[in-house]
Amino acid sequence: MNSLQISQLHDENTFYQSFVKDLNHCQKEVIIESPYITAGRMNLFRPIFQKLLKRGVKIYVFTRDPKEHEEGMELQSESEISNFERMGVEVLLCIGNHHRKLAILDRKVLWEGSLNILSQAYSREIMRRIENKEIAMQMFEFLKLEKFL
Repeated sequence: MNSLQISQLHDENTFYQSFVKDLNHCQKEVIIESPYITAGRMNLFRPIFQKLLKRGVKIYVFTRDPKEHEEGMELQSESEISNFERMGVEVLLCIGNHHRKLAILDRKVLWEGSLNILSQAYSREIMRRIENKEIAMQMFEFLKLEKFL
């Protein structure tokens, strides 16, 4: 299989439909790195995350420490992080200008690019979806995620 068969490009208009489809097929684990979290974007994800958690899928969110945001974003982020924790999502706060945007689903699908998964609203972005266990695990190991999960 060549790389074009396992990789697709998406923009802000096509990303969410494909990403939600992938989420709905998750069996074990969702890992999302998104520096920003907004209430508006969480309106899409909240019911999906609740369904996944009910099915026993573990969800991990790596995000920027709200103290590193400007005041308006800080309050919104803190509120959504609290909502996550009440739902059963494990939130890991990153310090030092965390800016990575990616997701690893069941350690076999990797999404990476410029789009803030948990906050994107108006910006033009690009994301690449790669369905390949070896590549997903390469990212997992490169980021040393095993020490956090």
